[in-house]
Amino acid sequence: MTTKPNALVRVARRYDAPPERVFDAWLDPGTARRFLFTIPTGEIVRSEIEPRVGGTFHMVDRRNGVDVDHEGRYLEIDRPRHLEFEYSADRSDKSRVSVDISPSGTGSELTLVHELHPHWADFAPRAEEAWRKMLEGLAATLGEGAKRAT
Repeated sequence: MTTKPNALVRVARRYDAPPERVFDAWLDPGTARRFLFTIPTGEIVRSEIEPRVGGTFHMVDRRNGVDVDHEGRYLEIDRPRHLEFEYSADRSDKSRVSVDISPSGTGSELTLVHELHPHWADFAPRAEEAWRKMLEGLAATLGEGAKRAT
C-alpha cells in the first residue's frame, strides 16, 4: 500500500516590525484574535492561548451564527525565530503548521508552511489563500500598510 505525501502550503511575507514583535503577536490572545482564523463575516468570540511547548490554543470564530473552533497544541516555541503547532478546525484531522521568522533589514521575513493530511490536498489552494489573508491581517494588526506577499 502506497502512502500519499502530505500536501504542503507555503506562504511568506515581509514585515517592517522586528522579529520579536511579529513572533509575539502569534502568542498573545488579544493580538492573535485580530488576525488568526478571522474572516470578514466572522467574529472571534474566544481567544485562549497557553504559550508554552505542550500548551494549547483555542480560537472560536462565529461565522453567520455558527461557531468554528480552531484549536491546536504547541510543539516548538523558539522566540523569535520558530513556532510550530498542531492545528485542527472543528476537530478535523490534525495538521502541522510551522512559522519561521528571520531578520530582514530593519524588519522581518515570515515563512509559514502548513502540512495538510493527504485527503485534504484539494483544500490546499483555499488554505493558502486563507493564510495569505491572515498574514495581511497580521500586518494590519502591526500597523503596517499593504505589502506584496512573496
